[in-house]
Amino acid sequence: MRPLRPAHNLTMTSLIITPGRTLKGTITVPGDKSITHRAIILTALAEGTSMVSGYCRGEDCLNTMRALQGLGVRIDETLDKLTVHGKGIWGLTEPNEPIDCGNSGTGIRLLTGLLAGQDFFTVLTGDESIRRRPMGRVVKPLREMGAAIAGRRGGELVPLAITGKRLHGIEYTSSVASAQIKSALLLAGLFAEGTTRFREPRLSRDHTERMFQFFGISLTREGDTLVLQGRPTVGWAGSRVVIPGDFSAAAFFIVGATIVPGSDIIIRNVGINPTRTGLIDVMRIMGADIQIFDQREEAGEPVADLRVKSARLNGVAVGPDLIPRTIDEFPVLCVAAAVAHGDTIISGAEELRVKESDRIATMSAELRAMGAQITEKPDGMIIQGLARAGENGRLKAVAKAQSHGDHRVAMSLAIGGLTADRRMTISDTGCVETSFPNFEAALSELLTHHV
Repeated sequence: MRPLRPAHNLTMTSLIITPGRTLKGTITVPGDKSITHRAIILTALAEGTSMVSGYCRGEDCLNTMRALQGLGVRIDETLDKLTVHGKGIWGLTEPNEPIDCGNSGTGIRLLTGLLAGQDFFTVLTGDESIRRRPMGRVVKPLREMGAAIAGRRGGELVPLAITGKRLHGIEYTSSVASAQIKSALLLAGLFAEGTTRFREPRLSRDHTERMFQFFGISLTREGDTLVLQGRPTVGWAGSRVVIPGDFSAAAFFIVGATIVPGSDIIIRNVGINPTRTGLIDVMRIMGADIQIFDQREEAGEPVADLRVKSARLNGVAVGPDLIPRTIDEFPVLCVAAAVAHGDTIISGAEELRVKESDRIATMSAELRAMGAQITEKPDGMIIQGLARAGENGRLKAVAKAQSHGDHRVAMSLAIGGLTADRRMTISDTGCVETSFPNFEAALSELLTHHV
């Protein structure tokens, strides 16, 4: 079944932010993007029908859904639910055309791992941003497992041409903490003969491990090493998967409600996986008022409601140990740091230079234009907070802020604009559709619907 709506043409659009209003009310955010990718893939490999409710309808996840449809999996779509007719672990079929992953680094890297062990040929491609992002980090270990993958610059860049091969398990130590590398190798390991062992320098987000456990896939941990037995003799049954709200989407409102005086909001049904919630830890150290209540579990993931009230912030040091748990929230954390009192020092974040944009460079440039004092470093930055005399600082509006085609930069600048001295425009915000299609409406609801 084809999607309810065609793929977005992420054309040049803009977002106008008017400061001077508080954020109040109760909202939900889109389903978690990272978990949605994994749920679609694993329900497609399941035996029988699965229901995925509350999924993220951003373009990134819809492209992963279309990819599995192209691989022969029937997926019926409604606005709040996917019905996935799983074909079993060996049920995928060769696509008729190249698979377009759009803007999704997660989608293309996970699919590379999934397809490396199939018995057919696939070409994976994506948009201009994806064609610039490094793929060697997954291609290299997959080749060690026996995969045949060709691509630009020897497989470093997309498009990738994957000729399915019989894989064998390997023992691999990643030099970076990356859930995408880990997940690509674990998905490939399902189709590999023998045992796959994986370790990383620090624990990256563990959604894949939790989803494997939820479906009963044989994955264990020995100390700091994940151990997967390949080629299971028995598959896993379809199931009902409830996707929690995306913490990375909630992060914009967490920061917004903290830095705009008089704000008080509740965000319901948010995933609070501890490998993702570094922003809460950092913001609380800075002085934020964030309450977590009604904690529960859905599909192996911890979920809760959050209440956030405005609070005065102080600068903080964010080092390498915290970076994997704050990696997607970095742009909006920079906004919080820019209006805080004192300096915020961010280090060990070189991974941010290979996201949808070079997020160290783009956030430094845009916040400097808005009056922040920032010293850029190879692996991070020093942000001198604008706060004076007991209250958070305010950024200056610019005639036109630039998203650089990066959805998280665009939304972060929108939050920063709430503190500005006058109305401002953020250009090229069509990219927001990749992860948070109704961001503008959700923000408007909090700015106008006061409880």
